[in-house]
Amino acid sequence: MKINNPTLEKIAVKKDQYPAENLKEIALAGRSNVGKSSFINTLINRKNLARTSSQPGKTRTINFYNIDDKFRLVDLPGYGYAKVSKSEREKWAGYINSYLSERKNLVDVFLVIDFRHGPTELDLIMYDYIIQNGFSGTVIASKFDKVKKSQQAKNLKMIYDKFGITDKSLIIPFSSETKYNKDLVLKKLDQLIEE
Repeated sequence: MKINNPTLEKIAVKKDQYPAENLKEIALAGRSNVGKSSFINTLINRKNLARTSSQPGKTRTINFYNIDDKFRLVDLPGYGYAKVSKSEREKWAGYINSYLSERKNLVDVFLVIDFRHGPTELDLIMYDYIIQNGFSGTVIASKFDKVKKSQQAKNLKMIYDKFGITDKSLIIPFSSETKYNKDLVLKKLDQLIEE
């Protein structure tokens, strides 16, 4: 897959602000500051179409990225950021929930986690939710380059074990720095939009 003209098509909170359901969508869920924006920018060859921030909890909206009018990548608000009030977190959870359960053109949800630390309790809850809703359960383990080579196999095994995943193709170690596995992710997106 070659990406030529990605655009930020819509920034939404409520359902009536979403773009039309005319393109397949792949959503990205994950904790705040896990690297979803960097992941998007790496895939689309742009430095900052998706805004990255050193301040966790920055993405408080659902951001729809139109990829060459072929499909959309949808960046969901990061969860689990402690400095945000409980009511604010519950509001985000409501946005995420209604998007995931009601969007008819949503074909898959990728869970983005931090390869260095593995899944948190909230990641495991989100993963269960993704599986229960009939999605593939693909996990993008970002920041792969931040782990020493000697530790990588150990970290990968820990991630498989915590999620209880046996299908090796469902966990993709990824690095925005080195673009490690970028082609593999693009191939997976290709398959999803062709199905």
